[in-house]
Amino acid sequence: MVKYTWTLIKMPVYKELLEQFKLVFSRRNPIFDSVIPPLLFMLTNALYGLTPALWVAFGSSLLFTLLRLIRRQRFGNALLGAGATALAVGLVLLLKSAQAFFLPSLVNGALTVLVLLLSLAIKRPAVAFTSYLTRRWPLQWYWHERVRPAYSEVTAIWAVYSAIKLAFQYYFYRNALTNALAIFNLVSGWPALIVLLVVSYLYGLKRLRRLGGPSVDEFKNDAPPPWQGQQRGF
Repeated sequence: MVKYTWTLIKMPVYKELLEQFKLVFSRRNPIFDSVIPPLLFMLTNALYGLTPALWVAFGSSLLFTLLRLIRRQRFGNALLGAGATALAVGLVLLLKSAQAFFLPSLVNGALTVLVLLLSLAIKRPAVAFTSYLTRRWPLQWYWHERVRPAYSEVTAIWAVYSAIKLAFQYYFYRNALTNALAIFNLVSGWPALIVLLVVSYLYGLKRLRRLGGPSVDEFKNDAPPPWQGQQRGF
């Protein structure tokens, strides 16, 4: 068991995972753009009331956008975050309810589950598209009969996770448990996403090897079977 674990640690897969962690926690990553405004809303609402909380949350999202513009960093996610925060603030004012601040995340969660299930139904798993957008591998490779099942199974994992997350969010929202909903969104956001990405990568790469399909390079070169298969990247 110890020998097996040590072999895994030396595998290139862990080097790539470490590179992904560095990307997630880098200063240029939009992680704080989506985490800080809801956190400030929750804390300010508990200490000073709803109106100051709205101003602090919206102001912080605008500040992130401005800082990224000044530093000439990618500000698309920060801008989307500011728009989502503005929508949340509008819903709070309209519905006169603090938990309405988290209604957009509830709707987004429902749409995510729907898209994931629909992609599985039409045999075009959503995770394959996210990988394609990141890696720019040939899209037809993902639809190979000995490649697609791996991406379908990982998409199913994401669908189950998203559905469970949505169920908890709806429970907290319906029962007006604003602080519990805020904390749950934070924990089930980036921390859970990192774990999910690691599980997706390790499981997906293992399934690709078991399926025995061609690697990306073998697919590009139209290599005949038997194939070596994908050894790095998912």
